[in-house]
Amino acid sequence: MTLYLFLGLVTGAILALTGAGGGILAVPLLVFGAHMSMAQAGPIGLLAVGMAASLGAALGLRQGIVRYRAALLISGAGMLLSPVGLWLAARVDNRSLTILFAIVLAIVAWRGFRQAGAAARPALRHPPCLRDAASGRFIWTTPCARSLAIAGGIAGLLSGLLGVGGGFVMVPALRRTTDLEMESVVATSLAVIALVSASGVASSIVAGRLAWAAALPFCAGALAGMMGGRMVAARIGGAHVQRAFAAVAALVALGMVARVALSLPA
Repeated sequence: MTLYLFLGLVTGAILALTGAGGGILAVPLLVFGAHMSMAQAGPIGLLAVGMAASLGAALGLRQGIVRYRAALLISGAGMLLSPVGLWLAARVDNRSLTILFAIVLAIVAWRGFRQAGAAARPALRHPPCLRDAASGRFIWTTPCARSLAIAGGIAGLLSGLLGVGGGFVMVPALRRTTDLEMESVVATSLAVIALVSASGVASSIVAGRLAWAAALPFCAGALAGMMGGRMVAARIGGAHVQRAFAAVAALVALGMVARVALSLPA
């Protein structure tokens, strides 16, 4: 129980600091730390990340920085494809899922290093989702709705397939397609993670794939980590957090590949 509590604490803290990283590291933490299979770890990680994200989103709503209409559109698309991902996960062997997860982690690590290096150089861009100067709300257009829905669909598919929240898709997508400040991007991403995760968790419970004995302490730790992480997030430079997370993601990806290689028959 103590082990699951600690692993959840780490997950929640990373999620609070990055708005994206906790979800994708939850499953590897359970695989390496608790010696679970990908199929066992996925639903637990998804539940914990969803609960921690719900807490973060609720705090963001109270601050008025969550774009809830955009979050509902994105999560709606994600909920449609999350069951598809769960269906695929049940039919793919553990080794293949591990390799796929490692590839996704490597992409996230590369993107994290790239974004950290470009953080100080704001680029001129014309995103499809712009806010009205008077109301501060999005000016809804077809390109805007389409871009957000596609991002939500990808996040939902990966959520069901790999047991991740999808924040590593949502944060870059919101930064690329909107003119939101980073604080609002993270808060809106957390709202999407909470809603999409709820769909995947419900499907896992119905299928009987959620191990409650491990899930409950892991979730308690994730909630505590989310609260603690929020208190220190404002004191740490965003670029430093991005680089540290990218380095950890790269190491975990290498570890997962090595795990598969060592398990191959001689």
